[in-house]
Amino acid sequence: MGSKTKTFTFEEVAKHNHRKDCWIIVKGKCKSPRVYSPQFPNNWYQSQVYDVTPFLDDHPGGDEVLVTATEKDATTDFEDIGHSDSATQMMEKYFVGEVDTNTLPAQVTSNNSVRQPTQAPPAYNNQSSGFVVKMLQYIVPLLILAFAFGLQYYGKKNKSTESEN
Repeated sequence: MGSKTKTFTFEEVAKHNHRKDCWIIVKGKCKSPRVYSPQFPNNWYQSQVYDVTPFLDDHPGGDEVLVTATEKDATTDFEDIGHSDSATQMMEKYFVGEVDTNTLPAQVTSNNSVRQPTQAPPAYNNQSSGFVVKMLQYIVPLLILAFAFGLQYYGKKNKSTESEN
């Protein structure tokens, strides 16, 4: 029952970087609240390796999108597109193992500073944006209410000055 998942180094995965042999690294897609795979029951956020070579011709964005996602952690690229649940479920059949996260290179951020890969689950990274959304849910209605009262007040004031003239 407990099948052993193969673990690759980043260097091993990076060798599979062309159209005839294309592997990508995406974090935590096979086991999530929507999708469960008994192949890797222990870690929800492990960086997983997928051999997408058979899918290159069928990928809606074209094969070049997948080939350019090799030789790096493609999790951000995958999530930025907004794939459907069925696309995420489809990944299970291309799963070949996991990558040793200690062998992943440092990532370069948009301001060219080096950032080490994090092991935090995605829910942790979104806590600050969730707070902002909750605050806006309270602030926006209050601002609309204040605006409505302001219009009513200045509207009455404007009518009274017009009637005096």
